[in-house]
Amino acid sequence: MRSVTEILGTKYPLIQAPMSWVTDARLVAAVSNAGGLGVLGPNAGQTEVTDDPMITAERMRQELRKARTLTNRPIGMNILTPEPDQSVADSVFTAALLKMAYEENVHHFAVVGSAHEELFADIIAHDGILIFRPLTPTVAQMRAGERLGADILVATGSDEGGVMPRQDFGTFTVVPAMVDAVSTPVLAAGGINDARGVRAAFALGAQGVYIGSRFLMTEESPMADNAKAAVLKAHFSDVLRVSPTQRSVKTPAALKYAHRYRNNDDTGLNHEISINGGLRPGMLLGDFERGIISVNNGVDTINSLPSVEALIGELMV
Repeated sequence: MRSVTEILGTKYPLIQAPMSWVTDARLVAAVSNAGGLGVLGPNAGQTEVTDDPMITAERMRQELRKARTLTNRPIGMNILTPEPDQSVADSVFTAALLKMAYEENVHHFAVVGSAHEELFADIIAHDGILIFRPLTPTVAQMRAGERLGADILVATGSDEGGVMPRQDFGTFTVVPAMVDAVSTPVLAAGGINDARGVRAAFALGAQGVYIGSRFLMTEESPMADNAKAAVLKAHFSDVLRVSPTQRSVKTPAALKYAHRYRNNDDTGLNHEISINGGLRPGMLLGDFERGIISVNNGVDTINSLPSVEALIGELMV
């Protein structure tokens, strides 16, 4: 079995998670320059919403080119899988982003969703390195990803920030179960913020780590300064479940969502958060009246704002 660093062409077995609205060229280039794999997430480098797949692809093209002026190391791009019964062509945003990526000779794809035979075959046919993170990790999904040719698999515990799995099993439960189920290298994700978390991931059998929240708390992160300050002040008791699959540091908006969730009024909460801008209002624009601040539940171990280079040096000791 090849090592994660051999597969990725990186110094460290570390991938920066592709977080919607809060990645950009500066952040991902800094990660790649420091020895990890930086990944451009949905709406990377943008502030305005568009529902046009062609505009989305062209904006991503420009951000990718900008990142390549900042690093000559590998850079990845996030791709969301079509629905299981949907073709790639019918998933218009996925199709547009893939077309652009192939034109720009992107080779590292962080694919998130569920195993999709047509999509996987297409990426492999274009010499892509396929990093597959099932939104909800199961043995069946991991084995399907392996069978369809994924180079690396990601096992995510419910400790994570962002959109959580639809099962409440923590990283310490999920990672060893997934490692034991497949032969493909597995990365651990969910609540990993410091070197202790990285060491724990390796002890659980993972061959690398996939980290999101901690990279938002760096000098290069595009997250709003007041959102960074809120995370620095937060403790795990300040992190609220605001929907079946999302959590947030306390903000006025998060408190309203959390009240409804606690009172079993959770129908449509994910959709409502999405149409209200997802992570954009709170995390990118710093508007806490309208937005949430997603973070993993290990927030107590996030207590500084280092450079990306310094952070990776601390993580990978």
